[in-house]
Amino acid sequence: MISWSKDELRKIAEADDLHISPFREGGLTYGTPTWIWSVAVDDALYVRGYNGQNSSWCQAAVRQKAGRIIAAGMTKEVTFEPVDGPINNRIDDAYRAKYHGSPYLNPMIGARARSATVKVMPREKQCKIINAPVSTRYRSLRLFLRNVLSSVAY
Repeated sequence: MISWSKDELRKIAEADDLHISPFREGGLTYGTPTWIWSVAVDDALYVRGYNGQNSSWCQAAVRQKAGRIIAAGMTKEVTFEPVDGPINNRIDDAYRAKYHGSPYLNPMIGARARSATVKVMPREKQCKIINAPVSTRYRSLRLFLRNVLSSVAY
């Protein structure tokens, strides 16, 4: 598993502009970017669904396990992993430190949002075409070969 660089994680943690886009069904396209709060604890990034597990982005993140985020001027391919257990207390503390004074803080450290805590880690961009239907793979291969052959001088 790839980890965040200290600089990337610091920039994301200090920013308040994270947009999350889990893959849509089929894993070929990204969902609509959703602005969401984020915090860093140790070497990981965490997010929570304000509406708990009913948050559509959270459901997609848990189901698809991958997508991308846009934050602090960066676009990153990421993995998503649901989180439970004692780490949630440290995540609560990070939310308190970053978002103190916000009227939304208490719901974000409440049971509903805690149940929708997701760990976000970077990943290498992978070619999703391998998991696509055969017709899509064939069409993509045909386009690739056409582009390669058109650039070859005879």
